[in-house]
Amino acid sequence: MNIKSYAAVTASYWGFTLTDGALRMLVLLHFHTLGYSPVSLAFLFLLYEFCGVLTNLLGGWIGSRVGLKSTLFAGLTLQVVALLMLSLMDPSWAAAWSVTYVMTSQALSGIAKDLTKMSSKSAVKLLVHQGTLFRWVALLTGSKNALKGVGFLLGGLLLSWLSFSQALWCMAGALGMVLMAAVVFLKQDMGKSKRKVKFTQLFSKSREINWLSAARFFLFASRDVWFVVALPVFLKSSLDWSFNQVGALMAAWVVGYGIVQASAPKFIQAKHPGSSALRWVGLLTLTTTALAAAVQIELYPIVSLLTGLAIFGVIFAVNSAVHSYLILSFTSHDDVAINVGFYYMANAWGRLVGTLLSGVMFLVGGLPACLWTSAGMLVAAGLCTLPLRRQDPE
Repeated sequence: MNIKSYAAVTASYWGFTLTDGALRMLVLLHFHTLGYSPVSLAFLFLLYEFCGVLTNLLGGWIGSRVGLKSTLFAGLTLQVVALLMLSLMDPSWAAAWSVTYVMTSQALSGIAKDLTKMSSKSAVKLLVHQGTLFRWVALLTGSKNALKGVGFLLGGLLLSWLSFSQALWCMAGALGMVLMAAVVFLKQDMGKSKRKVKFTQLFSKSREINWLSAARFFLFASRDVWFVVALPVFLKSSLDWSFNQVGALMAAWVVGYGIVQASAPKFIQAKHPGSSALRWVGLLTLTTTALAAAVQIELYPIVSLLTGLAIFGVIFAVNSAVHSYLILSFTSHDDVAINVGFYYMANAWGRLVGTLLSGVMFLVGGLPACLWTSAGMLVAAGLCTLPLRRQDPE
């Protein structure tokens, strides 16, 4: 294992993740305060997610041709540009122009996020041995999500301490230093395919990768349909929580989720991850259905919501970790960038659909409608996981 390169990639991913989580919370809370509706808030993130779809599809192909180091540096650079661009927004602008401007900056951030994520996670396949792959990919993914939770908290705190623009300047400066450190310490080139990858190969995937990508789509849509917009707006508008309280809860959930994800190898056997993925998505479906029913009938709503949120996070984290291991196990070294890019394209589609439905379903039926939609998506995720239960990697 190349410890130095793994550490450089991981540190870059960590630095990016902090700004990504903080930016999400800053934008959500700042524009909610300005009077934006849940659907308008969802639209602010649509280009972010849509550009993630395109970036994962094309980014994997580009990474296979130019190498993962180049795509990693490009992702960090674009995030700095997106932060600085957003800091220039003027509150006096017309609403339509403001939304367009924010969506454009979020589009750049979406490209940056998925270039960075695809590069970092693909690099793990190339830097560690197969026998320890599950442990190291779980550690990278889990620590990233824990830091994203810290980013949520950081976003809420920055919005309380500084102006919107000042908070963005601070994050851009910090990430710029991370980028410079990555350039200095990451010397090894990675992921460049030995053969010329044709564009048509982007859609030529194995049966296992296709089913896993479909399951990933529904899994992440099921989370974001109630977590991205509906939950923080519900806490702020219905329960009258402060910015710091909302940020702290979102942060605590994502930190806990990340810790569980990093510990996933202790819960399951790497020899049978396909079967484990099916069991865990079944448990997640039952949990979400019970939570939706409890919130619908207002059965101790705050207790039910917080308890259900915690249980959902634990089960979702394990399921996500198994998926992250499976995609790396189902792909070869030479095709890792292009296959991981395709897989995270499905992930981004799920986030996009979930984000849009989060705002729409919250207007239609509040938080219960979002949770019932989530349960339905998890049933679909389970059906897509069925073909994988006998396709465990060697």
